[in-house]
Amino acid sequence: MRGRGSRTSSLALGRRSALRAPAAPGFGPAAKRQPTADRFAARASERAGTRGTFSVNQEPASFVVCGGGEAKWHRLQTRSPGPLALPIATCARIFGSRAYREIFAGIRAYCMFLGYPRSGHSLVGSLLDAHPHAIIAHELHALRYVRYGFSRDQLFWLLLENSRDFSRQGRVWTGYSYLVPGQWQGRFSDLRVIGDKRGGTSVRELRRRPWLLEELRARVALPLKFIHVVRNPYDNIATMHVKNSKGRPLEVAFDHYLGMAHGVLELKQKLPEDDMVDLRHEDLVADPQTRLQALCHFLGLEPETDYLNACASIVFRSPHRTRKDVQWSPELLARAEREFSALPFLSGYSFDA
Repeated sequence: MRGRGSRTSSLALGRRSALRAPAAPGFGPAAKRQPTADRFAARASERAGTRGTFSVNQEPASFVVCGGGEAKWHRLQTRSPGPLALPIATCARIFGSRAYREIFAGIRAYCMFLGYPRSGHSLVGSLLDAHPHAIIAHELHALRYVRYGFSRDQLFWLLLENSRDFSRQGRVWTGYSYLVPGQWQGRFSDLRVIGDKRGGTSVRELRRRPWLLEELRARVALPLKFIHVVRNPYDNIATMHVKNSKGRPLEVAFDHYLGMAHGVLELKQKLPEDDMVDLRHEDLVADPQTRLQALCHFLGLEPETDYLNACASIVFRSPHRTRKDVQWSPELLARAEREFSALPFLSGYSFDA
């Protein structure tokens, strides 16, 4: 029984409240229309306290629309532990995923990045997102949505929206521009590959919750393709330390990196060899066309010459060597050499090379 003064609704609240606008070219059939998230947010914020239920991946979930200044959140509570809070605008978008089911049905592979912060994921993800048959989201953290029960189409919708948003913002990240001139970033002509470039967080999440790997496989119902981007670990650790140290010693960044490296090694032991590729950042910088062509073939994409040349035009020809910007103790260098030699994908890297 409802309490006095309470208001209930179903997901129809979003459908009734949303205006609909034509989909942008390249993102869906002209006959399909999608909800306007801003209008949904404005209407929903006027209905603070509205409660109701809907289905997330065929499981019941509850929501409450909260209003008041910046605290406009749509809270989802599923059977997964802990609540998931998302902006109202984001929630409005995921329910538009139904308009794209036919397009999503043509996807042939799901691409997932593994690795470390500051290793080159943003560059590689942006280059792949420029392909006319691929959408690679920027920093979505897709595994979180898998954990909270989002359906296949809802997940793909969020990946697509993330790519579009990043492209609209100019693809500038950490002071660098990842805009590939004249190509398809944030758009597609025939969508065949979709994925997320968030690598370090994905490794930590899979170490913490190993069952998510099979959950992801079952959810997307597609072949999983993993890209492991590697950069000289001394440079990688030094950059992580410089950008995120917050006064902590270099050893903290070292241990953080080493934990992710062992996480990648554990995943390599679980996955078929053909499902993961190692890409060295230094090799990509030295010969971007050849490395990107091989990466496209790994994903089942055909790289055109114009696409490869446009991507190569934004790649710096020499990686920044940050390892000498920080102070390494002799003990830490000795430990690094010992630890890195035990990891096959770091073979050949050294402090002086």
